[in-house]
Amino acid sequence: MRKIIITTILSMTIFIGFGQDENTEAELSQNVRGTIVDKVTQSPLPGASIKIIDSDPLIGTTTNVNGQFLLKDIAIGRISLKVSYIGYESIFINQLQVTSGKEVVLDLELQESIEQLSEVTVKAKQNPQNASNDLALVSARGFDMEETNRYAGARNDPARMAQNFAGVSGANDSRNDIIIRGNSPSGVLWRLEGIDIPNPNHFGALGTTGGPVSILNNNLLAKSDFMTSAFPAEYGNATAGVFDLKMRKGNSFKREHIFQVGFNGFELGTEGPIGKEGGASYLLNYRYSTLALMDDVGLSPGTGNAVPFYQDFSAKVDVPTEKLGKFSLFAIAGKSNIDLLGSETDSTETDLYSEVSQNIYNSAKMGVVGLSNTQYYNEDAYGIISLSADYTYTGNIVDSLSTENRNPQPFYRSNYGLTKYRAQYHFHQKINAKNNYVAGFNYDVLSFNLQDSIYRAASDDFRELRDEQGVSGLAQGFFQWQLRLSEKLEATAGLHYQYFAFNGAQQLEPRLGVNYQMNNRNSLKLGYGLHSQLQAMPIYFLESERNGDKIRTNENLDFTKSHHFVAGFNHQFNKNFKLRTEAYYQHLYDVAVERNSSSFSMLNAGADFGVPDVDSLVNTGIGHNYGLELTLEKSFSNNYYFLVTASIFESKYQGSDEEWRNTAFNSEYVFNGLFGREFELGSKNRVLALDIKSTYAGGQYVTPIDLAASRQAKEAVYDTKNAYSMKNPDYFRTDFKISFRMNSKQLTHEWALDIQNVFNTQNLFRRIYNPVTEEIVRNNQLGIYPIPQYRLTF
Repeated sequence: MRKIIITTILSMTIFIGFGQDENTEAELSQNVRGTIVDKVTQSPLPGASIKIIDSDPLIGTTTNVNGQFLLKDIAIGRISLKVSYIGYESIFINQLQVTSGKEVVLDLELQESIEQLSEVTVKAKQNPQNASNDLALVSARGFDMEETNRYAGARNDPARMAQNFAGVSGANDSRNDIIIRGNSPSGVLWRLEGIDIPNPNHFGALGTTGGPVSILNNNLLAKSDFMTSAFPAEYGNATAGVFDLKMRKGNSFKREHIFQVGFNGFELGTEGPIGKEGGASYLLNYRYSTLALMDDVGLSPGTGNAVPFYQDFSAKVDVPTEKLGKFSLFAIAGKSNIDLLGSETDSTETDLYSEVSQNIYNSAKMGVVGLSNTQYYNEDAYGIISLSADYTYTGNIVDSLSTENRNPQPFYRSNYGLTKYRAQYHFHQKINAKNNYVAGFNYDVLSFNLQDSIYRAASDDFRELRDEQGVSGLAQGFFQWQLRLSEKLEATAGLHYQYFAFNGAQQLEPRLGVNYQMNNRNSLKLGYGLHSQLQAMPIYFLESERNGDKIRTNENLDFTKSHHFVAGFNHQFNKNFKLRTEAYYQHLYDVAVERNSSSFSMLNAGADFGVPDVDSLVNTGIGHNYGLELTLEKSFSNNYYFLVTASIFESKYQGSDEEWRNTAFNSEYVFNGLFGREFELGSKNRVLALDIKSTYAGGQYVTPIDLAASRQAKEAVYDTKNAYSMKNPDYFRTDFKISFRMNSKQLTHEWALDIQNVFNTQNLFRRIYNPVTEEIVRNNQLGIYPIPQYRLTF
């Protein structure tokens, strides 16, 4: 039955797409609408001017009393807008894509000019790569949905897209972990709609931040921020970086829909107004695993014997009121399971996902729901109160396989659950055009249920590693001031504080940023931040046996801490072409390492799929990261774009043996090159796009396998005295994407073929010990892997 349904759906996409061809030569148009507000106070700006650049005759309009505007019946294709308002700095929006299937809805912010002029300020600071958060002066970049869709190899995944930015490395075809400046991906903070959220990926483990498939739906994202160092004071409990994501509002004037088939799933979405008066809107989206459906119809999903099953749901509702402010409700949820069965793998061969020595049964769930209310106290001040809850669950069953007959034997069982309830309040106040501040606090109630055990063959039973249920709390508060001394010089200063109720750990963290605009083309940036982070929750509750008693030796661990120092220089060749360089140094301290002399450090946690089970940890480890980054970028204009990034860095650590070693994330260099161009095929109704990306990265350092000891133990034994001393071969991959967009009356069709690893480069994934052949064997990453996609908006 499923085969019939899938075949029917695929046939319909082809029929619908080409069946509309007779309308593609007609003059097609679409509405462009939006809202314009003050960047700091979020108050609407009535009377702001919006004009389409180079339109003849001139097309433009102004905002109403609510800051809303509407440009009706704009011809499809790409347009550029100029937005201006008396006493504010103008902004330009270049190469905005207008399609027939969906209205363009913009939420724009203007910044008040320091020089209070009687006419419109013509200086334009807006850059599509600037962060939305005006307090992030260094190591921050904005991105939008179109970038996530456009880049070859990104798979519509914000995390994989970010791996193209300077300072970020991935080099792992199986997961979307974000390694920032040599830090563990576990140090990345994910935030959605102003709320800190757990790992938003299918098959993610508690305490990690990546996974094979993202739960986040790029079709629902608005412009968001990615930060790699010295982030503002409002962000806490992170040492590596921040992904600050925003969900767009649903169209509050027209019902619109989307159907999509691609790598991330079969997808259906809808949005539209609530009620007849306008203003309130909803946004709903559901996805189901494409790879599972491919397996159902007998097609290989390219994941060997491991077929991932997953589904997810996303929603947002926005309701403005006259007296009670604005209400916003959002939710995302996902569940997944996968069986990695070494028993079904040829014992003499290797597989990217399965191990010949184990059967692994993995299941995971994740969900977040949040409600916020924005109250405008006056024209210069507003507050946001938010209530949220999130839940994360991971379950694992691991059976070892006999080398003689391949029969499974019990080895490990785990069930980790963590629920977080958050109350949060942020207050924003603009004193004048030069001064504004933000202050806030939040409290997280952490409810945990952690159970895992390991099998002991000698006594034929399981020994508990953890069996804990309880509640604790994490309190955070911050204050950040922004001072614009002149049109050329601005600075931010702030403090962040956090307190962990479980063991009384606390930390006060200063933050500082400076931006000096030397002239219209050149700027200097400086930043500093002290950042701290909890250990992964299971670490605190690991139980050890001492003289027959069970004790928790990690429960008093402090935060891991890191000083970030950043200096940058930007050169703007023109409004679309930019050079950016940054140098940085990070000193990490109070890192969890073993009490006895060893090479272990929590700075390497995140290199594997789960949290390490190591007891007797103390906060005496240190580490450092330093490097230089370069970004050369041309925003999309004149039908093409390019992005070139180069990162050269070192990442080192000291365990309790006080020897300096490479971290597991020290690949030392990463180079990315991306290029894309669009071609109109006879008219603006048909557009062909070609995109290419190449990545060249240094291999990561790994701990060598002791072959003799492994043969004797009949399992992998690692030479920990020489931890992270072996460097993997360099990684090289090229992806190529071809896409075609066709507009017809009230419909937009998009077909794409993203060919991952187009040259079929055999990159090393890992070396493992095969207990059957008693040899060290090589796992390669994905070979050439084509990913088709179809999207219909209407």
